[in-house]
Amino acid sequence: MSMTSRPAPTRVVLAGAYGYGATYLRRLAALSASGAAELAGVCDPRPPSPDLDGVPAGTPWTDGLPELLDKVRPDVVVVAAPIHRHVDLTEAALEAGADVLLEKPPAPTLAGFDALAERLARTGRRVQVGFQSFGTEAVEHVRRLVADGVLGEVRGVGAAGAWVRTRAYWQRSAWAGRRVLDGRPVVDGVVTNPLAHALATALRVDGGDRRGDLAGVHTELFRANDIEADDTSCVRVTTRRGGTVVAALTLCASQSREPYVVVVGSRGRAVLWYKTGRVDVTTAGGTTTREFPFTDLLENLLAHRRDPSVPLISPLERSGAFTEVLEAVRTSPPPVRIAEPHRVLVGDGPGAHAVVSGVDDAVDHAATTLRTFREQGLPWAGTVGSQ
Repeated sequence: MSMTSRPAPTRVVLAGAYGYGATYLRRLAALSASGAAELAGVCDPRPPSPDLDGVPAGTPWTDGLPELLDKVRPDVVVVAAPIHRHVDLTEAALEAGADVLLEKPPAPTLAGFDALAERLARTGRRVQVGFQSFGTEAVEHVRRLVADGVLGEVRGVGAAGAWVRTRAYWQRSAWAGRRVLDGRPVVDGVVTNPLAHALATALRVDGGDRRGDLAGVHTELFRANDIEADDTSCVRVTTRRGGTVVAALTLCASQSREPYVVVVGSRGRAVLWYKTGRVDVTTAGGTTTREFPFTDLLENLLAHRRDPSVPLISPLERSGAFTEVLEAVRTSPPPVRIAEPHRVLVGDGPGAHAVVSGVDDAVDHAATTLRTFREQGLPWAGTVGSQ
C-alpha cells in the first residue's frame, strides 16, 4: 500500500506581535492546527506577555529580526511592525531567502517602495501586501459590471470611510498620528493607514493601481485631533487612461459606519462594501445584491508557494499607485487644523473623540458626486488654522 507523505509545515516568523500583529498569531494558530504552517519565531522589542495568545512555549523571541532569521531560517516572514520599519524588515527577510506578508502601507515613502520592488526583483522572492479587501471576488465582479456596460458610462470611482477614533487610539504608540518620528517618515494619517483599504480598493476597481498608472493627485488634508497627521481628508486621483478616483475619509465621524467603494455610472451604480464582500447594484431595474467570500492573504501566499500557478492576490506591484498617493500626502503641506466651532470633543478621558460637523454626510457626498470637501463649500474645509 502506497502512502502519500504530507508536506512539512511552512515555517513562519512574525515581526511585530502586538497591536494588529496579534491577529496573525491567531491565524497562525489555526494554520498550525491544520498542519499548513508553524510559528518558528517572533521578533518584537517588547518582551512576550502572558496575555499574548498563540505563542507556544519555547518559541524563539528576539528584539531584532536579523538575529532571528539567522537562528530559525524561516520560509515566510510576516511584517506587522510600525510603518517606519516596513522597508528594512522586509529587505532583511528577502535577503534571508524568505517570502513576506507585509502589512499596509508597504512603505512610508515612494523611494522605499521602489527599493523594495528592486530588492524583490533581485532576490526572486514574493511579497504580498496586507490589503485584505483584495481577497474577495467582489472586486473583480464590480470590474466585470463596468466592462459589460451594466452601469453605462463610468464617471468615476468614489471611496467613503467614516470612523470614530478616540484619544486612546492616538496615544497607543509613539508613532501614532505622526508624519515623522525621529527623522524617519511615518505618514500615519487616515488616507495612508486606518482607512487605506478604501483608497487602495478604489484604485484596484478603477484598474489604475500600479506604479506609473497615475497622472495626478490632489490632496485636501485636515486634522481635528492634536496630532501631526491628517484625520479628515479627501484626495482626487486621475489616471493616465482618464479615470477619476475620489476618496473621502475621516476618523472624526459622529458614529462609525461601514466604509465602501462606489462606481458611479450613467445608468446606475455599484457599491462594494469591501469589509464584508457585499455588492449592491442599482440600475433602472432596481437593486440586486450579491455577497462574495474572502480568501485569507496568508493562506493565499502559502498556496502560491506550493503551486506558483495560484496567483498572489495582493502582490507588491498592485500597491504601486496607492504608494504614489501616499507620497503625495507625505509631501503635501501639513494638514490644516479645523477651527472651532467646526470641531467638538465628545466625552472625556481616553474615550473622548473629536467630531467634525457635517463630515458624515460630506464623506458620502464626495464619494457619490466625486466632489471634494472644498468643492462642496464646507465651512471647515476653507478654514486655515494652526499647522
